[in-house]
Order: sequence, then structure tokens, then C-alpha cells
Amino acid sequence: MFNNSSKILFIIIMMIGTLITVTSNSWLSAWMGLEINLLSFIPLMSDSNNLMSTESSLKYFLTQALASTVLLFSILMMMIKNNINYEIIHTSYISMIILSSLLLKSGAAPFHFWFPNIMEGLSWNNCLLLMTWQKIGPLMLISYMNIQLMSFISIMMSAIIGGLGGLNQSSLRKLMAFSSINHLGWMLLTLNFSELIWLTYFLIYSFLSFTLIFLFNNFKIYYFNQMFSMFFDSKIMKFILFMNFLSLGGLPPFLGFFPKWIVIQQLILTNNYLMILILIMSSLITLFFYLRICYSAFMLNYYENNWMALKFMKTMSYNMFLIMSFFSMTGLILISLFYIML
Repeated sequence: MFNNSSKILFIIIMMIGTLITVTSNSWLSAWMGLEINLLSFIPLMSDSNNLMSTESSLKYFLTQALASTVLLFSILMMMIKNNINYEIIHTSYISMIILSSLLLKSGAAPFHFWFPNIMEGLSWNNCLLLMTWQKIGPLMLISYMNIQLMSFISIMMSAIIGGLGGLNQSSLRKLMAFSSINHLGWMLLTLNFSELIWLTYFLIYSFLSFTLIFLFNNFKIYYFNQMFSMFFDSKIMKFILFMNFLSLGGLPPFLGFFPKWIVIQQLILTNNYLMILILIMSSLITLFFYLRICYSAFMLNYYENNWMALKFMKTMSYNMFLIMSFFSMTGLILISLFYIML
């Protein structure tokens, strides 16, 4: 539908919209940045050759437009209340409505209903953008809010729903969507501690997601049964892939455990043991369905040569994937050695 230069232009505008949101000093300019980001991401989602992507882009537009309408309405209510000292509506109610609209934009539970269905109809590149970059603006705005009870409810629901929702999925895109909802619960919690912890978690999560989606996109893998015959000629390659899965799930000693380790330490310092229990149990559930994929793929082999895999292993992309996987699998050890040296 669009050539590569048009897509690059849309990506640049999308990034500018996010930067406007992050650097704005008023709610109205933050809303404007979110709208610029939305209107530039919609053309990237739509594909004339794929009806599912067109449907997903329409669903995404309607959901985000609803959230933007609620957000703008709340901002206007707050401005009116501040100007004329209108006491009928309490400020905390307006803040709760703003937080709800931002949670809807980011796809956090209990406003997650749109996220897995939209992910199912997108290409892997757009899935990566939706799971990572598109969350920066809403999460930064959520960090300005100070509503402990509602945010904690959303954190717990995101962790639980993200874990349980992936149990009965056969689609990798929906699995990654529920995994993203689970990680979003952890990221919302990091906003209560410091933006540095949130940035650390977000960067590591984005790196691990990119490592997996990079491979899925190269092989056009969308469902579990496509993974059983992958890399039959290279068990090492299959082993590396599933170690990346376990790293995304947060299993020590992989890199994905490092941000969760920091969050657990912060929760111990605040004596919030109930939240620790909920988050760890939800992470164990996500690790269960990752292990289920790994176990099935190692046990079941289709005796056929995967020429696509052999071709991929002779390219530069293969070396790039190996380097990323090395950091994913040994990242926690490298970070620990770095701290010891300091």
C-alpha cells in the first residue's frame, strides 16, 4: 500500500508524536502528541493484501479514538474545574477517568480486551511496535498520576490475566500479546519506584521481544505447529531460540530475570509481600506455557529438511541473531560481573 520511503516517514512522525507526549508540560499538548502518534501508526498497520491487518487497524483506531475522547473530556473537565472552582466533581474522580483512558491506550487489564485480537491481524514488525514503542507515551503519562489503589488493581489484573490468558493459545502473536500484558503489569509497578527502573525494564523487555520477533519474522512463523519442524538440521539453533523464550519469561540466570529481580527487591524494601506473591505466581504461569512450547518442539520432530532454515544460517542475520541471543542468555552473568568489578 505504501512504499518504503512513506513507511519511514510515518515512523518518524510516530516517534515525533511520542516525543511530544513525553516532553509536554500540559495535558492538552500530551493529548496532541498521542493523536499524532496514532494517526501515523494507522497507515503502517493497514495492508491492502491482508484483510486481517485492515480489520486490526480499524479496531485499533476505534479503541484509541475512544480512549482519546475520554482523555480529552477529562482534561477539559479539569481545566474548567480549575478555572471556575467547580466543586461538584472531585479532582480524584477526574484523575481516575484520565488513568482509565491511559490504561486503555496501553492495553493494561482490565482494559486489555482489544490488544490480543489486534495483534492477531498484524505483521511481526507492527506487533513489535505495538508491544514496545506504542506504550511509551501512555506509560509516561501514567507516571504523572498518583492513584495508588486503581493502579495496583490494574497491576494485579494485568499480571494474572497476562499469565492465564496465554495458557490456551495456539497463536504465537496472541501468546506474545498476553505476555506483553503480563510484563505491562510489572512495568506499571516500576513507575511507582522510579523512572530509571521503568526504563531499565522497558529496554530489556524491548530487546528480548525484538530478538524473538526478529526470528519469527524471518521464518514467517505464526503458530505453534510451525515451530516443531524448525531447525531440524540444527538442534543448537532450536535450543538458542527457546532459551530466548525462557529469558523473556524471566527465568534466572537469563537477562530477563534482571529487571524482575530489581522490582522484587524494591517490593521487599516496602514490605509488599502480597504483590510479590501475585507477580511471581503469574510469571511462573507464563514460564509454564513457554516450557510447554519448548518441550513439544524438542520432543516432536518432522523428518524433513528445512531449506529456509539452512539458507538463513548462511546470512548475516543469523550472526546478528546469535549475538543478540548471547546477550539474552548471559546478560545477568555479565551484569553481575560488572557490579563485582565496580
